[in-house]
Amino acid sequence: MKICVEKLDLLMAQRAMTAGDLSKRSGVSRQSISTIRTRGTCAVKTALKLASGLSVDVADIVKMGE
Repeated sequence: MKICVEKLDLLMAQRAMTAGDLSKRSGVSRQSISTIRTRGTCAVKTALKLASGLSVDVADIVKMGE
């Protein structure tokens, strides 16, 4: 699944969250978050966890129509 890294970063900044904070809230390792932010992709299950950790809908962090 393609992740909009800009949206992910913006949501983290709005919540004053570091990758470590998101890792704790989502259950996704900090290393995986770093890889996702670099590659811009992850599994659907991981995207759902990240969205949950940010308290948003998964549609808010994925790239639609690509």
